[in-house]
Amino acid sequence: MRSVVSVSLPKAMASELERFVTGTGRNKSDVMKEALGLFLWEQRFQATRKVLTEKAKRLGLVTDDDLFETAS
Repeated sequence: MRSVVSVSLPKAMASELERFVTGTGRNKSDVMKEALGLFLWEQRFQATRKVLTEKAKRLGLVTDDDLFETAS
């Protein structure tokens, strides 16, 4: 099932998007889906990294060497 989302862009960004899709032959929908997918992945990655960093600090794993020593 698909959902339609309307996005309002600043004029400069909309123009840049238009130039990009014209130059690459892609469509706006695919470009926006890819961009949002990457943004959401990055947000999940940062959240996971924060949790794991806090856990590592509690275990006294502060440097890369600490982590490698513990893992090996």
